[in-house]
Amino acid sequence: MTKYNLPVGPQHPALKEPASFWFKVEGEVIVDVDIRLGYNHRGIEKACESRNYIQCLYLLERICGICSHAHTTAFAQGVEEILGLEIPARAKYIRVIIAELERIHSHLLWLGVAGHEIGFDTLFMYAWRDRETVLDILELISGNRVNYAMNTIGGVRRDIDQAKREQILGMLDPLAERVKFYTDLVTSEPTCLARLENVAPVPADKAVALGTVGPTARASGIKVDVRRDDPYAAYAEIPFEVITSERGDLLGRAIVRLGEIGESVKIIKYALQNLPEGPLTVKAPRKVAAGEAVSRVEAPRGEDIHYVRADGSDHPERVKVRAPTLANLFAVGESMKGAYVADIPIVIASIDPCFSCTDRMIELVQSRTGTSSVMTWEELREYGIRWYGHGHRS
Repeated sequence: MTKYNLPVGPQHPALKEPASFWFKVEGEVIVDVDIRLGYNHRGIEKACESRNYIQCLYLLERICGICSHAHTTAFAQGVEEILGLEIPARAKYIRVIIAELERIHSHLLWLGVAGHEIGFDTLFMYAWRDRETVLDILELISGNRVNYAMNTIGGVRRDIDQAKREQILGMLDPLAERVKFYTDLVTSEPTCLARLENVAPVPADKAVALGTVGPTARASGIKVDVRRDDPYAAYAEIPFEVITSERGDLLGRAIVRLGEIGESVKIIKYALQNLPEGPLTVKAPRKVAAGEAVSRVEAPRGEDIHYVRADGSDHPERVKVRAPTLANLFAVGESMKGAYVADIPIVIASIDPCFSCTDRMIELVQSRTGTSSVMTWEELREYGIRWYGHGHRS
C-alpha cells in the first residue's frame, strides 16, 4: 500500500496551539510521526536575564495560563534555595492549596477538551461548568482567575482568612461528587470507551525509556510524583495517594486525572483545616549571591523543572525551564504508530500539551552568510521588529 505524508498544524482546527506534526500514513493507519516544534517562541528565558527577580516571577507566570503557579513556585524555590531562605509554614500550606486548585482546574479543562476532541460536547460543557467553581475559588483567594500572582521570593502575597476557609470548604464537597459522576461516565459511556479504550497505549517500560512524566507516566503504571518523591512546600506533611493505572491507553490517562482531582480535593481540605498560624513571608534581599539551583515541582501535566543561576546582581544570569509537555511529546510520537488518522486530535490532547510551555527562544542565530552570533535582549527585540515589519524577511 502506498504511504503518504499527512501534515497537521501548525494551524489546524483540532489543535488549539501552534504545533506541527507530519504523519506518514498507510491508508488510515499511522506508521511514523515527525514532531516539529518552534512556532511559539516568546523569548521568556532570555527576557529574564535583563529583569530583577520579582519581575521574573511575573514574566514566568505567563509561560502558561493553566500552570502559572507551578512555574512561579519552581522559580521562587530555586531562588530561595540559593539565598538559603526557609519560607514560613503558613506560606508553604498556601502554596499547596493554590497548586492543587490549579491541578483541578487543569484536569477539568483537559476533560472538557478531551470530550470535544471525541465529539462528546456535552461532556465538554459539563466539565467546564464545574471548572468555574475552581476559578471562583482562585478568584476569592487571589483576586485573579488565571494568573494568581500568589508567590513572591520568600513566601506568598495573600492570606486565606477563616471566613474564606469555610467558604472554600463548602464549595469543594459538590465538586468531589461531580468527579464521581465523571469517573462513572468516562468508564461506562459508549462514546468514551470507543474512542479511549485501547487507543495509543504506552507500555510501562517504554514510558520509562522515553522519560514520560505526570499523569501520562502514571497512566502507564509508573508511580512517579515529585510531590511524594522530592517533597516541596508542605507536601511532606500532607497525606495523599499517587494515582496510577496499569492501562497505559487514553482511558488510563482519563482515569488517572479524574482520580487526581479527588486527591487534590482531599489535600486542599487537609491544608485548610490544618493551616498553621504565622507570617506569610520572610524578607529576601534584592540581590542574590552567586550560586545555582535546580527546582522541581509537580505541575498538573507532570514534573516542571527550573534551573536558576545567580551572579550576585539583582537579576538572574540564566533561567532555564523544562516543562512537562516536552518530556511527554516523545510518548505521543511513539503511541501514534499503529493508531488511526481519526485518533490524531485526541492522542495529542491526551498528554494535555502546552506548546507555550514547551518552546524556547534560541540565543544563537545562524545568518544566511553562514556566520553566527549571540544576541542581546535588545538585539533580539529589534530583530523581531524587522522580521515582522518586512514580510518575514531578516
